[in-house]
Amino acid sequence: MVKLDRVTRRYSDVLALDGVSLEIARGEFVTVTGPSGCGKSTLLNLLGGLDSPDSGELFVDGLALHGAGEAALTAYRRHRLGIVFQFFNLLPALSVAENVELPLLFAGAPRRVMRERALALLHIVGLEARAGHRPHQLSGGEMQRAAIARALVHEPALLLADEPTGNLDTANADLVMTALLKIASQKLTTLVVVTHSEAVAEMAPRRIRLLDGKISHG
Repeated sequence: MVKLDRVTRRYSDVLALDGVSLEIARGEFVTVTGPSGCGKSTLLNLLGGLDSPDSGELFVDGLALHGAGEAALTAYRRHRLGIVFQFFNLLPALSVAENVELPLLFAGAPRRVMRERALALLHIVGLEARAGHRPHQLSGGEMQRAAIARALVHEPALLLADEPTGNLDTANADLVMTALLKIASQKLTTLVVVTHSEAVAEMAPRRIRLLDGKISHG
């Protein structure tokens, strides 16, 4: 599903990734850990098609991201990729259901399909009763579960989660990770979670640790 072959990315005088080679199977759940500045964010940006390697090759779901043009990258992000952010990024003027529908709206899905999928996912994450609420009416844990539903509503092949429990207490963090793993497992979605949380890292069958731009474990 994901293959990096000697990928290097440098920003000015900083070598963020140093010849990283990595393979992740379809449907696999991995966590990425390491100290600040070790290359975690760079790796996510590359997998998300938001940045390009200086050298090496990067493939996701058969697409060569290292050589893809902007049109191909836009289609990749729109149809094959989902992202969950630490700070939710829900649009305050939209209802919870409308926020979840956004990826399908951008993909041009019929209105009926958008609402059906959104409500189905909100049911799975325990928020169906909140579908008509605005984000400010939700708790932090509820907003993150809504963000997970939004990231998965278009059934992406790859889901990237950047510190998805970073702003949550332990109870809400457990609810969020349970919802995330349940949906990803049902859809056979490849899941890559960047985290500083040992509890979250230990949930994954495979843990990748970065140090100074290189894989030190995993």
